[in-house]
Amino acid sequence: MSKVPLKGIFTPNLVPYTESGEINEGELRRYVDWLIERGVHGLYPNGSTGEFTRFTPEERRRILAIIADQVRGRVPILAGAAEANVKETLAACEYYASLGIRAVAIVAPFYYKLSPKSVYAYFREIGRNTPIDVTLYNIPMFASPIDVPTIQRLSEECERIVAIKDSSGDIPHMIRMIQAVKPNRPEFAFLTGWDAALMPMLLAGCDGGTNASSGVVPELTRKLYDLTTDYQIDAARAVQYDLIRLFDTMIYSAEFPEGFRAAVQLRGFKMGRGRQPLSDEQKTDLVTLSRELQCMLSNHGYTDQPIGGCPIDVSASTAADAVEVSAIVQQVVAELKRRGLM
Repeated sequence: MSKVPLKGIFTPNLVPYTESGEINEGELRRYVDWLIERGVHGLYPNGSTGEFTRFTPEERRRILAIIADQVRGRVPILAGAAEANVKETLAACEYYASLGIRAVAIVAPFYYKLSPKSVYAYFREIGRNTPIDVTLYNIPMFASPIDVPTIQRLSEECERIVAIKDSSGDIPHMIRMIQAVKPNRPEFAFLTGWDAALMPMLLAGCDGGTNASSGVVPELTRKLYDLTTDYQIDAARAVQYDLIRLFDTMIYSAEFPEGFRAAVQLRGFKMGRGRQPLSDEQKTDLVTLSRELQCMLSNHGYTDQPIGGCPIDVSASTAADAVEVSAIVQQVVAELKRRGLM
């Protein structure tokens, strides 16, 4: 078992489609190279952002085979390996181990809402029989939640379970998990899947994240990670504020992950039409969203402005005004203190 911990930003990469709706291998390989060149620490295919439920088991394996071949050990790969039952999940684990994948991420049982005892039994069975390191995947909005006692117990009983990816966005829950597990498993990794809280999660003790935004702006998420882990708090906060605007726009303005697909298209990739059918209204909304995203990306120099230009960024000017007002207030307070009036 590899002793190298999972750390940094693992990009939940999307999969480009051909015009006929099949996996676009050439474009996927180009996208993988592009992400690595822009500093992501690792890749995370077959996750929620990668639409794993919309592929067949054979397609999921092909996606990993393509990516592993293209990566060739340059960065570690955390592969989504969630199948419908333990037997199929372990079969996926065996195949990914044969590809030299660093670890797999396995979501708690979905569709059926299970008790903590059942969740524990499910992961224990996998943890005791897997040939590859396992990352637990807690995403309670879609699957049975993994509570703190279950995580602590699994971490102590199953050496192959080496990390947890939590997409709840719940900072206190993350802190409780870290407190419960780290004393006995200091190498156990904690990854956040919620971009909107990446900075506070890192400061709370997370080792990194699997953040969908990194598939669109890998430069920005890497910068946020570096600034936060270097404790350059003010600079990191500014990047987090900027990132959350982009993240909110991508995740809330369209069916997930269509907003992210539209943004990656703007970065120069032929993503094709997603497999989830869209209504005419949704297609129109995506055109509007793409224009808004292009304006946001152009502010960072990642794209050109759309034809006709972009509206004035009121929030940015407001933020600048707020900084100026804060500076004036600090000057006034300092002067009052100097005069002994405070």
